[in-house]
Amino acid sequence: MVKIPTRKKLTLLEFLSLPDGDIYHEFVDGYAVPKVSPKFFHSTLQLALGLLLRTWCKGKGRVCTEWAILLKRQGQDWAPVPDLTYISYTRLPRSWRRNEACPVPPELVIEIISPDQTMEDFEEKAKDYFAAGVSRVWVVDPEKIIIRAFFSAQSSQVYTDELTITDNLLPGLTLTVKQIFEEAELI
Repeated sequence: MVKIPTRKKLTLLEFLSLPDGDIYHEFVDGYAVPKVSPKFFHSTLQLALGLLLRTWCKGKGRVCTEWAILLKRQGQDWAPVPDLTYISYTRLPRSWRRNEACPVPPELVIEIISPDQTMEDFEEKAKDYFAAGVSRVWVVDPEKIIIRAFFSAQSSQVYTDELTITDNLLPGLTLTVKQIFEEAELI
């Protein structure tokens, strides 16, 4: 297991040069901040969403899990690692193939709440994502069986059961919370 320094202030370049380890880290305010270790609900929802989004986006863009994004937060380098990312070939061409962090803000990031996290934590993070150029943020709450879709820092909608998630930014995508949680075998 590789030990990542979490108390030493780093530059973005130093952060990106760290060796891969067993724990994912985000770059926040100059520090490598460990992400919460995913549990069963988180893991199965991430897989289900990835499969459903991948089916929808063929030929349109790419869906990635745990992919760092190079952004700015309050004027400083920031490299969050959302649970899922969708980025169109318009923003990042299909020909782009580098084993590095995502160099541009994606259309959609999806975060899945872990047991020690709250929706309020992700409300703040959504604001940071929007300020950095991300177009949409979905936050999945496995305990409440809901998805909160943020359309801007001030606008969001909570989806439950069979209420269809659609968005002009994501043409042709139609999903329901029920469909996602069934795919994850959680209901």
